[in-house]
Amino acid sequence: MRHYIASTLATILRRLLPPCTCSPPHQHSSNLHLSLSLSHCLPSNLTQTHITFSDTHTSLWFFTQTHSLSTSVTVYLYLGHTKGRRGSHLIRIPYPYNVICSREMHAKNRLPSSGHNTPSPPASPLRSPRLRHPRSGKTAARFGLGVNRSITQRVAWIVLTFLLRRQGVFLFAPLLYISGMLFYMGTVSFDVVPDVIKSRRAPGSVYRSPELYAKLRHEMDADNSSSDAMSTIWKHAKGGDWRPCINKFSGGLPESNGYIYVEANGGLNQQRTSICNAVAVAGYLNATLVIPNFHFHSIWRDPSKFSDIYDEEFFVKTLENDVRIVDTVPGYLMERFDRNLTNVFNFRIKAWAPVQYYRDTVLPRLLEEKFIRISPFANRLSFDAPPEVQRLRCLANYEALRFSSPLLTMGQTLVSRMKERSKINGGKYISVHLRFEEDMVAFSCCVYDGGSKESEDMVAARERGWKGKFTKPGRVIRPGANRVNGKCPLTPLEVGLMLRGMGFDKSTSIFLASGRIYDSERHMAPLLEMFPLLQTKEMLASSEELAPFKNYSSRMAAIDYTVCLHSEVFVTTQGGNFPHFLLGHRRYLFNGHSKTIRPDKRKLAVYFDNPKIGWRTFKRHMLSMRAHSDSKGIELKRPNDSIYSFPCPNCMCHANKTEDSRTAVVSTS
Repeated sequence: MRHYIASTLATILRRLLPPCTCSPPHQHSSNLHLSLSLSHCLPSNLTQTHITFSDTHTSLWFFTQTHSLSTSVTVYLYLGHTKGRRGSHLIRIPYPYNVICSREMHAKNRLPSSGHNTPSPPASPLRSPRLRHPRSGKTAARFGLGVNRSITQRVAWIVLTFLLRRQGVFLFAPLLYISGMLFYMGTVSFDVVPDVIKSRRAPGSVYRSPELYAKLRHEMDADNSSSDAMSTIWKHAKGGDWRPCINKFSGGLPESNGYIYVEANGGLNQQRTSICNAVAVAGYLNATLVIPNFHFHSIWRDPSKFSDIYDEEFFVKTLENDVRIVDTVPGYLMERFDRNLTNVFNFRIKAWAPVQYYRDTVLPRLLEEKFIRISPFANRLSFDAPPEVQRLRCLANYEALRFSSPLLTMGQTLVSRMKERSKINGGKYISVHLRFEEDMVAFSCCVYDGGSKESEDMVAARERGWKGKFTKPGRVIRPGANRVNGKCPLTPLEVGLMLRGMGFDKSTSIFLASGRIYDSERHMAPLLEMFPLLQTKEMLASSEELAPFKNYSSRMAAIDYTVCLHSEVFVTTQGGNFPHFLLGHRRYLFNGHSKTIRPDKRKLAVYFDNPKIGWRTFKRHMLSMRAHSDSKGIELKRPNDSIYSFPCPNCMCHANKTEDSRTAVVSTS
């Protein structure tokens, strides 16, 4: 085998490099005789190295020549059989620069070699590579590929020579590798996973919070090492003070270009986005806005109208100098469309459309029709807009939109009751937005500790709310991956562990803003153990007080919104429009600082999945997470950020700066 490898190597090198062919030495020749027999082809100043394979009678001779006038080295490799064998060749290997073969170092001689030290005739030009494939036994013998070689050896030799002669094929090596891997993966079934792999779950992929709570509960209750977080959190807000700063027009409006009718979809705060964007578009196009209509959604199932949730008269009055707003379209105009809104031209506008689209596409049709409809209209305007458009958004969201009198009264009543129950903390309380309703848990596709009953409930809820979406062919549900990626809603138990680790003790008053908690009796018990002063709107108000709002999800959400808005600390656990609007609204009220805790749920999943973690270590991680929320309290809006979450600097200005300076900053942004 070693002889075959050496022979193949020499053959490949011979085909790649111009050879200096010499006659083979005589049988049983020594190294000295070999040097003499090759003397007509080799220079005299050589350093000789000899390797012999005794079992195959094959020898390799290396002759090295160092050129004194250059940095080049010439290596002559002779592969031959000790018994003398036809076809042995002397191979020149230049390294690394400008090597001159011996046939170029001597004068040309037309006479045949006589064994004396005379130069050899020049080698014949190399033939085309296409004509150098072994096509017969004679040709194979010429290249050192004897007829006694196996098929495997022949294939290996052919592949090696092809690759080295066609070095460009290496460019396709990554493609060949990927193709091979895809072919291999296509032949392997991933449905069957070895037990060893199954047992090694990623950290954070399993719901083990009840185990962690059982382990930490005693140390948690015994911890009196620090004061309550309510008295120390955000004592020094970073980023300076900001104040509301929205310009209002006082002059009259030019003649309207037409009427715009929008249909808002989604829940309470998605509808709020539609309203504010509609005000901005109507003002930009100098159009008259019809009071938006609310869609009836299969999830929220709330038939409320605009006036049921917002103070319509106050809304129109606040914007009267900036945008015309009416509740109905004039009769003469509706007659053109047979008094049927479905006959009105409806624009299907892509999400986050730039304001230029409304100017170039919507405005010409508005001028032609005098009445257009846009449905749906939730997120149909880019957040990156001119200052005038942003000003109208700010004015609509923070000044014009006020909850209707019944909702506002109910919300303010609950705020007063929460402050009354928080006397021990100076009337300060924290609010928590908890998304652990059945539909939210079902949509997340996460698994908790409810067993087969939970699994059946979630399957039924998914089919009820999103028919067929989760049962499509090829749809794979990976609860562990969802948890690791921070997509699983926090349970009441996990919220309690997090807040206790952040320094809030049993004396902390908490308002829980939430819908109907899934399996509430089981999930709420540990949270009430950790925070016995916890309240909900159902606990603060009587059933008679809540009766007018109870069957309307948007109205109940409006009450929660009001109580959360005036809390000392707001904790968001899942994201969505509700916390995003509260984030910005609280900044607008609290000098630019949101005073909001936004936990990193990816990190929380890892901590909750580690029953071996100690209380001190867990608390250190939670305090670090709280400090991160503190540092993010005051943030300026970037180009693609929501103005409803980041009102600075479009809707606010520094307390020590004038409105003119703020306007200059906005106009350059």
